[in-house]
Amino acid sequence: MSQATMPDFSSSVKLKYVKLGYQYLVNHFLSLLLIPIMAIIAVELLRMGPEDILNVWNSLHFDIVQVLCSSFLVIFISTVYFMSKPRTVYLVDYSCYKPPVTCRVPFATFMEHSRLILKDSPKSVEFQMRILERSGLGEETCLPPAIHYIPPTPTMDEARSEAQMVIFTAMDDLFKKTGLLPKDIDILIVNCSLFSPTPSLSAMVINKYKLRSNIKSFNLSGMGCSAGLISVDLARDLLQVHPNSNAVIVSTEIITPNYYKGNERAMLLPNCLFRMGSAAILMSNRRSDRWRAKYKLCHLVRTHRGADDKSFYCVYEQEDREGKIGINLSKDLMAIAGEALKANITTIGPLVLPASEQLLFLLSLIGRKIFNLKWKPYIPDFKLAFEHFCIHAGGRAVIDELQKNLQLSGEHVEASRMTLHRFGNTSSSSLWYELCYIESKGRMRRGDRVWQIAFGSGFKCNSAVWKCNRTIKTPKDGPWSDCIDRYPVFIPEVVKL
Repeated sequence: MSQATMPDFSSSVKLKYVKLGYQYLVNHFLSLLLIPIMAIIAVELLRMGPEDILNVWNSLHFDIVQVLCSSFLVIFISTVYFMSKPRTVYLVDYSCYKPPVTCRVPFATFMEHSRLILKDSPKSVEFQMRILERSGLGEETCLPPAIHYIPPTPTMDEARSEAQMVIFTAMDDLFKKTGLLPKDIDILIVNCSLFSPTPSLSAMVINKYKLRSNIKSFNLSGMGCSAGLISVDLARDLLQVHPNSNAVIVSTEIITPNYYKGNERAMLLPNCLFRMGSAAILMSNRRSDRWRAKYKLCHLVRTHRGADDKSFYCVYEQEDREGKIGINLSKDLMAIAGEALKANITTIGPLVLPASEQLLFLLSLIGRKIFNLKWKPYIPDFKLAFEHFCIHAGGRAVIDELQKNLQLSGEHVEASRMTLHRFGNTSSSSLWYELCYIESKGRMRRGDRVWQIAFGSGFKCNSAVWKCNRTIKTPKDGPWSDCIDRYPVFIPEVVKL
């Protein structure tokens, strides 16, 4: 190949090293400033000699009262600091529900059922087929038994049966992993957005495991796919005021009563995307759990855009013209999600980004305000703040949009894409399937930082930052145990059915 056709890498290489030098300079500014000061002090001490140093020491007069007062002040300030410091909250371990093979819904089965159920509406069947072809889902996603019937039987009994199956299986596995006894649970939080029976799902768990009568239990509903991180936030707040305690969180979505049997296209979308799933998480503030805990909670930021009408109505449960209940997903959903993410990033950015990125963002903001409003805004490089990303597997469009906006690589969003392919949109529990994917690949090392991002109705964008407490061994069981070697897989833009 001639020299004229060779690509010129010199400018890009130089720019790369300039950027690396800038980042190192800004991020280590105080350290670099301290080095010459310490050098000057060391040179002065060497010039003075031992006798001069001893004379300076002897010239200092210490009064016993001053020493005692100073010592008391130091002890008092230290006590106030450590007493007011928030308790560290740990994620000890978690468990994800793995649906049985009998619940699997291959594309052919899903479409055959759609044709039989919607035989009078071929356009709706065709619409579902187009959505499924572009959804990013695979052939192994699962739906509850009641949806396998023709027509589906979304009764209260079937919904309770699904809830018992996914919740109790996940909790049994959590007890087995952690050695936790049911009577030792101090706080219980269950979140399920669309199925809210009486007695509540949290009461169902208490009855099943015969939990203590003084347990602090909570049941969250209507919070959408971001409810998992809302539960984590609630658990964190409760663990701040209840010392030496633990909290069990159950995140799930019950599909059975929410299968839409009408013809409205905006309400048929959830049928194509949502699948079975559940996760049980053990959190603790006990110091004794520090050594066995997998992660430490660093930050949690919640953004709620419900004051805006478009945001409030973009994911809305309602009846169609025939009186059939379903979830209406607005065409503006992705734009609204982008605005919510922008607001969330504005809050979490200063907490996690290195000083070099914050300075560039500030300069960009000032430049746009003063000099040119059309100046392209600087997007901070969040890859400098996190090693792993768990983006809610709400759909292919959600993952594509966040990958583009955050300038992430294919590897960064691999866990989200593969979770969507293998399990579908499992709502609030999807983040934990993604985290389990990263662990199953053996990629989680001590000190690694994880960013979980979830979206939910309302409209909400919530994010949590975790720091890995210890290098995690590849789990021998779990939802990915029988298929992790096959992943990642290539997912075409369109799967022809």
